[in-house]
Amino acid sequence: MNFPKKLLAILALLPALAMANEAGHPLDKAPDRSTNMAALQHGAKLFVNYCLNCHNASSMRYNRLKDLGLTEDQIKSNLLFTGEKVGEMMTTSMNAKDAKAWFGAVPPDLSVISRAKASSAGTGGDYLYTYLRTFYKDDARPTGWNNLVLPNVAMPHALWELQGVRTVKMVEEKDPHDEGKMVHKFAGFEQVAPGKLSTLEYDTAVADLVGYMEWMAEPAQGTRKRLGVWVLLFMSCFVLLAWRLNASYWKEVK
Repeated sequence: MNFPKKLLAILALLPALAMANEAGHPLDKAPDRSTNMAALQHGAKLFVNYCLNCHNASSMRYNRLKDLGLTEDQIKSNLLFTGEKVGEMMTTSMNAKDAKAWFGAVPPDLSVISRAKASSAGTGGDYLYTYLRTFYKDDARPTGWNNLVLPNVAMPHALWELQGVRTVKMVEEKDPHDEGKMVHKFAGFEQVAPGKLSTLEYDTAVADLVGYMEWMAEPAQGTRKRLGVWVLLFMSCFVLLAWRLNASYWKEVK
């Protein structure tokens, strides 16, 4: 098979591969926190306390949190615990070699994770919001935890103290593609041990955390959008002036 035919074959398979990758647990819509400074500040606190122990955010500096309305003293008092400076990057002290030995894989950098997880199934925020709310206890896994969005996940449930311990309930149903085969279908969660937060409080906390990670992926997003409006208004006025100027120049010729 020559190169053009191989290329056409690959392109023809792309839609099928995309559908296969996106099949799985449906994603819930993440609440919008983009303009809620209090929620974003709370999300930053959760991120530092629960995510930054294992994950890096090596494209983000602590002092950028001033854009969320925090002062330098507030950042030092509430978000710096191991002697970092306000101008330093958000990195973990965990050794990559140790992380791989403990979890089987090095925890990914979370700087732009909300953009990396976007797909036709939902935004990256939708993915993270659903992912962090669908952990369940699974003693068959090395960490003791599993996840509906990412089955056989290597990451333990970092927020289990807030959410509590849950198990998953499954029911057997006939496979719609093969009537002679039975498949297990998700039928809900069962709370085994309560957490520090109620279900509503936990969902709100996760929404704040995800909102912060969406902001962290592009801190200048709000500025970009505001500038975009002014640029479009300027271009509209410029086009109008250019149109009328062109008409004035050519009216004698016509």
